[in-house]
Amino acid sequence: MKKIKSYKLKKGSIYEITLETGEKINLYDDVILKYGLLLSKEIDDKDFKQILEDNSYLESYHIALKYISYKLRTEKEIIKRLSKYSKQATNYTLNRLKEEGYLNDELYIKSYINDAINLKVVGPNKILYELKKLGFKEKAIHNYLDTFASDVWLDKIKKVTLKKINSNHNLSGLLLKQKIMQELLTRGFFKEDIMRVLDNYEFPDNKDVYEKEYTKLKNKLSKKYSGEELEYQINIHLLKKGFKKID
Repeated sequence: MKKIKSYKLKKGSIYEITLETGEKINLYDDVILKYGLLLSKEIDDKDFKQILEDNSYLESYHIALKYISYKLRTEKEIIKRLSKYSKQATNYTLNRLKEEGYLNDELYIKSYINDAINLKVVGPNKILYELKKLGFKEKAIHNYLDTFASDVWLDKIKKVTLKKINSNHNLSGLLLKQKIMQELLTRGFFKEDIMRVLDNYEFPDNKDVYEKEYTKLKNKLSKKYSGEELEYQINIHLLKKGFKKID
């Protein structure tokens, strides 16, 4: 039999229990009430292990609750956060959070997709990949992701394309188009949607960019070539970079 010497409120619903042996343990008030420790001020040896186990369940729950109070979390993230607790305590916490509506896969998926669409420049493939990485099933993701019209993605592709065209200072029209294509694919947009947008734009060589590249190549190659051979080599290098001759 373990005898309780004193109780001390620490924070919230946690009490520090001091036993006559000098041992101190932290217990939640729910556990104290469940086992009637305020009245008896004694803990049966056979109950002590169960009391600690019940307390660990509540501790893992409150830690998870605090963890999700800052932002929505996935089940995978919560399991990782509770790695030091037993599987039973973790399962208790997960089930309780689901019952209380704090852990909701559908809500998380919708929130994640809405944020990605409103705050980021990413396509459906990227969103799908990131959510699958977080542990969600592909079907559950598509249930909401597929509700968005293609115009949502086309508008984002257009914005990226125009920004790249207007800020181009070094690339030929051909290489610029290829670079935009590659970036948009990396951002997770569908190739068909990208081509659908890019086909509406012309990618002529900018005269200033062409002349800048021509001068750079001339300065470099003139150390090795001269006359017609120099011009020939410059043109070959320009073609490799995707430039067409501008008169």
